[in-house]
Amino acid sequence: MKLNHLNLTVTDVKASVDFLVKYFGLQIGNTRGNAFAALFDDGGLVLTLMKGDQVRYPNTFHIGFIQESEDRVNEINQRMKDDGFDVESPQRSHGWTFYVQAPGGFTVEVLS
Repeated sequence: MKLNHLNLTVTDVKASVDFLVKYFGLQIGNTRGNAFAALFDDGGLVLTLMKGDQVRYPNTFHIGFIQESEDRVNEINQRMKDDGFDVESPQRSHGWTFYVQAPGGFTVEVLS
């Protein structure tokens, strides 16, 4: 058994899609304007995004993208900084990791 899909409610489907495609290489499947999108990773996971006006996740809620190396985590972190995201530098915790508030109202962890 494996997890095959996850749905997130977001305030801006298009901005969320653009973020996930640009930084994590997800592929766009089906979209319906700014109401819905289905994204796919190369491991078979389907991530769906649905528009919601009031998005509120618990403080500790996040999705994570494991990278192959600390250098890759550093590279993504720098790209996000260069693109204007308010993101702290990676730090040693349960891995080499950082968190970023993604467009649409959810948090992403990037780690190796």
